[in-house]
Amino acid sequence: MNEQPDQTLDSKPDTSSDAAPRAATVLQVLPALGSSGGVERGTVEIAEAIVEAGGRAIVASAGGGRVHELARVNAEHVTLPMDSKNPLVMYNNIQRLAELVTRENIDLIHARSRAPAWSAWLAAKRTERAFVTTFHGTYNVGNFLKRRYNSIMTRGDKVIAISAFIAGHMRRIYGVPANRIKIIPRGVDLYRFDPAQVSAERVIQLANDWRLADGMPVIMLPGRLTRWKGQSVFIEAVAQLQRRDLRCLIVGGDQGRSEYRAELEALVEQHDLGEVVRIVDHCDDMPAAYMLSDVVISASTDPEAFGRVIVEAQALGRPVIATDHGGATETVIEDKTGWLVPPGEAEPLSKALAHVLAMDEAGRTALSEAAIANVREHFSKQSMCEKTLEVYNEVLHERGRA
Repeated sequence: MNEQPDQTLDSKPDTSSDAAPRAATVLQVLPALGSSGGVERGTVEIAEAIVEAGGRAIVASAGGGRVHELARVNAEHVTLPMDSKNPLVMYNNIQRLAELVTRENIDLIHARSRAPAWSAWLAAKRTERAFVTTFHGTYNVGNFLKRRYNSIMTRGDKVIAISAFIAGHMRRIYGVPANRIKIIPRGVDLYRFDPAQVSAERVIQLANDWRLADGMPVIMLPGRLTRWKGQSVFIEAVAQLQRRDLRCLIVGGDQGRSEYRAELEALVEQHDLGEVVRIVDHCDDMPAAYMLSDVVISASTDPEAFGRVIVEAQALGRPVIATDHGGATETVIEDKTGWLVPPGEAEPLSKALAHVLAMDEAGRTALSEAAIANVREHFSKQSMCEKTLEVYNEVLHERGRA
């Protein structure tokens, strides 16, 4: 059998040889593109990087509000029922994806979620294409059947882990060998999350929208309203401060968890914090929200797979406090860019808050500079994209011959 040229992602391929690599076509699959989560954002960012590297980027999903972002970066979208967990639909998706792979001459499939990953893996096997996965979270391990369902995310030729914590979880729970795992932290858009790019007008507008009084310190805990995000621990910690001269914002929608929101509101009233703590449903300008905050909190009682909020806040030079487990241990430099506290405990969080609020201007400036440098060196979107394309090229080199 004659050896065929490798497929690679390179903006300047060597065309001097008859066996010069051609630009690769990469298909990413995920349930939908309707939310602003890390999976959806990362899919668009990698699609843009593929196109910029001279390749062709295709995304298959059930669609959603972010499809237009793909068109803006010259990537393509194919609408398929990838969001379904119905076994029959998942089975039919195998053939749909296999036909797409053959028709569009796709070289590599990158799966980002479990249900579509099962269909994508079998389509990749059927068409003998390279297969990559990204393991985004710990998922619910549960019983044998649940672990079996989750295990699809470990079946890539290479498996991308979004943190060392996730890589360890994969090795421990699923037995994935280290040589198949590539640790690529999520990346922050250093232009969007640049203090110089966030105008004072944007910050003032948001402060007015949220009716924040001038001169009062602002503490913010961003994240959807769900118990493991630790909003109740945060409220208890604020109560222990025994201060009225600050404003504390819990920023995130309840996504239908109205009972939990009512619990939080009752806890606020129980501690007589109605003027101090406020729940804000949504924010369209998170860079401005970070900039008006004096400290940003992640109080998650379960480990965060990565912890995007804490990294984005550091990119803007904000002091951060996070719980001492999961991805936060890799993104916060203790006493230099932020602080880590035991999960689920209000008193240590309250003491850390008091410490941050008491910092002088010189201390805040030093922390801000260190935090920005930390993100720029280790957690940029550019680095994430470059490392992901390196994984693609490595897999294509291994499987793109013959």
